[in-house]
Amino acid sequence: MSFLRRRKGTDSSKSQNLRCNIVKEDEKNNLYESPRKESYNSKKWSCWDSCCWFIGFVCSVWWFLLLLYNTMPASIPQYVTEAITGPLTDPPGVKLRKEGLTVNHPVVFVPGIVTGGLELWEGHQCAEGLFRKRLWGGSFGELYKRPLCWAQHMSLDNETGLDPPGIRVRPVSGLVAADYFAAGYFVWAVLIANLAQIGYEEKTMYMAAYDWRLSFQNTEVRDQTLSRIKSNIELMVATNGGKKVVVIPHSMGVLYFLHFMKWVEAPPPMGGGGGSEWCAKHIKAVMNIGGPFLGVPKSVSGLFSVEARDIAIARTFAPGFLDKDVFGLQTFQHLMRMTRTWDSTVSMIPKGGETIWGGLDWSPEGSSFNCGAKTLRNNSINNTDQIPNINLANMKNVNYGRIISFGKDVAEAHSSKIERVDLLQDSMKADMLANLTNCDIWIEYHDIGDHRIKAAADYKVYTAGSILDLLHFVSPKLMARGGAHFSYGIADNLDDPKYQHYKYWSNPLETKLPDAPDMEIYSI
Repeated sequence: MSFLRRRKGTDSSKSQNLRCNIVKEDEKNNLYESPRKESYNSKKWSCWDSCCWFIGFVCSVWWFLLLLYNTMPASIPQYVTEAITGPLTDPPGVKLRKEGLTVNHPVVFVPGIVTGGLELWEGHQCAEGLFRKRLWGGSFGELYKRPLCWAQHMSLDNETGLDPPGIRVRPVSGLVAADYFAAGYFVWAVLIANLAQIGYEEKTMYMAAYDWRLSFQNTEVRDQTLSRIKSNIELMVATNGGKKVVVIPHSMGVLYFLHFMKWVEAPPPMGGGGGSEWCAKHIKAVMNIGGPFLGVPKSVSGLFSVEARDIAIARTFAPGFLDKDVFGLQTFQHLMRMTRTWDSTVSMIPKGGETIWGGLDWSPEGSSFNCGAKTLRNNSINNTDQIPNINLANMKNVNYGRIISFGKDVAEAHSSKIERVDLLQDSMKADMLANLTNCDIWIEYHDIGDHRIKAAADYKVYTAGSILDLLHFVSPKLMARGGAHFSYGIADNLDDPKYQHYKYWSNPLETKLPDAPDMEIYSI
């Protein structure tokens, strides 16, 4: 037992000594590690943590304000707004209702180019899950998710101007077709809402939606759109006590409805067979808003370089670096190919040539400020006291008859000082014809060729008369199709039987107005 006690005591003393050594080692280690731990703790909060906390704070505040906004009474935002800006004026519809106005004539809306929604009815494998989803209009979500697939399905056949094989994109129907172009970008929504204030509803309002990419006559060939507009107008007149309709076309819709009025009078198969009295019986008034009757110069820039403002939304998915051959996307090339299959864009090329738009040395606008000078932005320029000091040296003869000029100096120079090389000289014409099959749409320097680009630039200045040659040079297939559906001249004799063809119906310089003396026409 004494041996065991002695052995036990020995073991316990050893364990105590071991514990003491461990404690000392720990204290020693803590002595050396504590500065490192303190320095580590001091660096634990990083910039990344600050960003995360800041984002979390902003999101929390945003959600709180959103919750507060949705739970507060609807009158509070209006009360706050009126407290800041003063009493709000009544919308036009409310004012008209207070004046006792109610529903009278049925209303037909005709949207313009790019403002009508388009949805997919048939597509390729890449468009799976998009049946009856909007490809144009709304959120443009598919444009961001699958841009090349989107561009492929928004394009038309470059030979026929109709649907490519295996693809069917059709206009959205109903008032929702063009009430909003995109979120926060209204087109007809405010007008529809104000008409609703005086009693209008869907049975007295009709959106004449159509596929704005097609040529006007092809909307009838493919979708029978012109026939459906005719039938709907007849139905609205019949169901509203025989009251004629008021038609409100906008932008390119003005040209489209002008084409419709001639189509409905013409005999079949080219026309609708309504007879010369159809417009007089069914249309009370036509109120054109922003009608490009004589064309618009910006359509030239759109065809030439995809710079039309109306389709700028389509370039949001193409930052500048994608204009080059990065990742093999060549976004600019795909957009060019897409927009140059839309035959309707050709309808807005300036009409009337130099007689209407001016030539090298004159234009209807006359003189204006130099492009580099700061122009007045105050509309009230009749009062000379409000006009700031103007440097008369900046007053130069800027001729707007020159629709495209290669160089500012050329735009301002007199025509006698401009040396131009004929764009369509024989040698160049032969070279062009030999290369037409190489590229459907010339957009890249290596496709069109340096010598062709130089030839286009050496011509220096293009007027409304010569701009067609340039567009034929840049986009031959589009202009060939457009020439079969649209005209740009001035009629010598409107009684000539050739003007009965549908290609002249959207050109007010080469077609007659409908035989409807009581029909009112307004242009806003």
